[in-house]
Amino acid sequence: MATTVPQEELPILEAVINIRNRLTALKKNRAEYVKASDVNSLYQAVVKQGKSIMVPSNFGKTKDTLATYCQIASMRQILNHMNESTVYNESDLAPFHRRLSELRNIIQHDGEHGKHPKPLIKLLERQLNECEAIVRSLQESLSVLSVELVPIHQKLVTLRRQLVTLAAKEGSHKAELRPLQEELRKIESARVDGNFLGPGGTVPASQALCSSLLEECFEISQEIKANEESKHVASSLKPIYDRLCGLRTELESLVLTHRWTLRETDLFNYSLSLQEIDKMRVEGKFVDSEGNRPPGQYVLLYLLRRCYGLIYRLLSASEPVSEELMPIANKLSTVKKCLNEVLKFGGPFSPRDLYPYQLALFQIDSMRQDGRFVGVDGSIPEGQGILMAHLSECHELVEMLKESMEEAEEDEDDDDEDIEDDDDLDDARLSEEER
Repeated sequence: MATTVPQEELPILEAVINIRNRLTALKKNRAEYVKASDVNSLYQAVVKQGKSIMVPSNFGKTKDTLATYCQIASMRQILNHMNESTVYNESDLAPFHRRLSELRNIIQHDGEHGKHPKPLIKLLERQLNECEAIVRSLQESLSVLSVELVPIHQKLVTLRRQLVTLAAKEGSHKAELRPLQEELRKIESARVDGNFLGPGGTVPASQALCSSLLEECFEISQEIKANEESKHVASSLKPIYDRLCGLRTELESLVLTHRWTLRETDLFNYSLSLQEIDKMRVEGKFVDSEGNRPPGQYVLLYLLRRCYGLIYRLLSASEPVSEELMPIANKLSTVKKCLNEVLKFGGPFSPRDLYPYQLALFQIDSMRQDGRFVGVDGSIPEGQGILMAHLSECHELVEMLKESMEEAEEDEDDDDEDIEDDDDLDDARLSEEER
């Protein structure tokens, strides 16, 4: 005999059936890849309906088995997010460990006293076990962190959170971003040959954990600056901006879905589109129909660099570089690393500071014949696409640094004007007092 669903729960049943139908349709759709956003929205819908069933009858009951359901579901979401972001420390995990222990005691107590059906107790225990497994995994990943690097790791975790919070805020972030960038630069400058040192100049283990987190923080800070600049893109440059945003979105999607199977020919159209946009520049700048250089240069250069970087990532994961081209690839990697260091630390710097990198890129450019790197025997070695993406990214980094240099000069001029205005105001006040 079929179980009768209470009238007040019929809307929930209908909603759950609708979610199941959408999931089934998503599973059967072979024409395109499943999007994480679609799955996540359906998951959130399931959680919402689950709360509709469990929560109303348990207001104020924090020590009841039924009340633990929503807590476990929420905790699991947060833990999964922490696992994906890899940004956490021991103090973040301690509250989860304590609360999961408390919830286990509640479930075991109610199970032993027969307060709820065994299937429900079993379901909650399984979900609890899964949460505890995630916590253990997160703790194990931190266990490889050397004691000497714990303070640096904790500082970087805090800085990343502040940067992410800043990125989500509306309005201008220049004043708030600057001290965070200074903190990052201070941490970066403490490294020797790319390593964080321990007492006596030793090199502790788990360098990669802190180094990758530091690089991510710098990337977020650059993204914040670019997003702020995007608010001031001139209308004449808006079509280029929109096109680059679209290319970046598509390339980021490919990184998630096709990273290990793409070939150079698969990315040809993307490379061609970026080259077409590159050719629109006059002396390194995008100009309007009247030949002027409108605002928004920095963000366009940033997007170009990001797109070339994504192509490089895609190709390096699936296409090899021939042994003959490895010296060029290594030289490009060195130049890119140096340019990124300059970008991290910012100004002040002069055109003379950039000259060695421009010379190195010019020398690499001059090795090409008809746009390709040719082998000793006249053949075209493997890895052309990787080197071109790498080379283009280096060129965009140079242009970004030039643009930053010009912005710094404009800021200095503005500051000088403000000082002059203040001096004039002070002179006027003195004159009034003398009278």
